[in-house]
Amino acid sequence: MAREEFRKKRDKDVVDDGIKTKLVTTRRVSKVVKGGRNSSFAALVVAGDGKGRVGIGMGKATEVPEAIKKAEQAARRDMKKISLNGTAIPHETVGEFSCSKVLLRPAPEGKGVIAGGSVRAVLELCGVNNITTKCYGSRNPINVVKATMKALEGLRTADEVAAIRGKTVEEILG
Repeated sequence: MAREEFRKKRDKDVVDDGIKTKLVTTRRVSKVVKGGRNSSFAALVVAGDGKGRVGIGMGKATEVPEAIKKAEQAARRDMKKISLNGTAIPHETVGEFSCSKVLLRPAPEGKGVIAGGSVRAVLELCGVNNITTKCYGSRNPINVVKATMKALEGLRTADEVAAIRGKTVEEILG
């Protein structure tokens, strides 16, 4: 009884902090044990504020809503700041995770988000509006989302590169 009361209180205390979440995928998974199979559900969720912060999270539970809730909490904890150039990325980049490769290429204003479902969820919640993408290798949603995050984390603006090298932006851009 105490657990239920705690959960109700915890759910009421959730404050709207401007972070949106998107469910990318849910899967039914099972573990083989001595007495047979224990089945549960796994969820993959992306969370972002639309202003350059985005995170991914995975959760597992015996019921789908609980798995989604766990994944949302993990995604909110895992949020990272991404270097953006307005609503586009500053340069072309490639992210790799396992056998999945994701190419992110900046696009002109008005082009929109040209991406598949898994990549689109990450980019839209990050705040990118003009981009073209291509996935190579495995299309596994978990690996594709992680490869997209690696590509986004590798982005650097001209200001950041100039600060690292101890030069001015004009010297970097030529």
